Amino acid sequence: MHARVMSSVCEKIMELLGQNKIDHHQRQVAILSQDSFYKVLTPEQKAKALKGQFNFDHPDAFDSELIMQTLRKILQGETVQIPLYDFVHHSRKEEFITVYPADVVLFEGILMFYSQEIRDLFQMKLFVDTDPDTRLSRRVLRDISERGRELEQVLAQYITFVKPAFEEFCLPTKKYADVIIPRGADNLVAINLIVQHIQDIMNGGPSKRHNGCTNGHVAPRQRRTSESSSRPH
Repeated sequence: MHARVMSSVCEKIMELLGQNKIDHHQRQVAILSQDSFYKVLTPEQKAKALKGQFNFDHPDAFDSELIMQTLRKILQGETVQIPLYDFVHHSRKEEFITVYPADVVLFEGILMFYSQEIRDLFQMKLFVDTDPDTRLSRRVLRDISERGRELEQVLAQYITFVKPAFEEFCLPTKKYADVIIPRGADNLVAINLIVQHIQDIMNGGPSKRHNGCTNGHVAPRQRRTSESSSRPH
């Protein structure tokens, strides 16, 4: 599973729900990405990263404690500040993204199921399953067009770090998923079922108050009834 594939699934869900055209303050569905929670690198690690020699697909690359703190605040209906990561210079930016209380939070990331402590916070877990060729091609396109990498470096990093890490850390967590979505954003049947479930929550259905994750995605999180009146306007 690749983060770009999961991002496209989240974006499709937001589009079908009509949430992508709504002001962030008013959204009933919010998206978070595990990529926002990379640890601050030491000078030595940063030097390796600039050469494509640092493993960003290892569980230790992520700030799990900050993820836990953020998720707990979300579950309590609090507004949270999400760090922004600079993938060109491999460092956290000074600015943050504000995420307001929502009925449903989609939290996407390749290793969101790896930690049981984090995994147990989600009420619904989705695993987006795609073939290796799709994962590789999308990674190549993203790293070259968005992150200024050279093709040779991208391929070397994929073979050395990405593919082994996927097989060791990501793929085994597939067994924790409640729903598996083959073919990613192209699987409109599966995505429409997820969208219908989220709409039920947004409309105050029996399972309103949820958290979920997509391999993560965090799917529906229940919110306290008081949150509907406390959301900023």
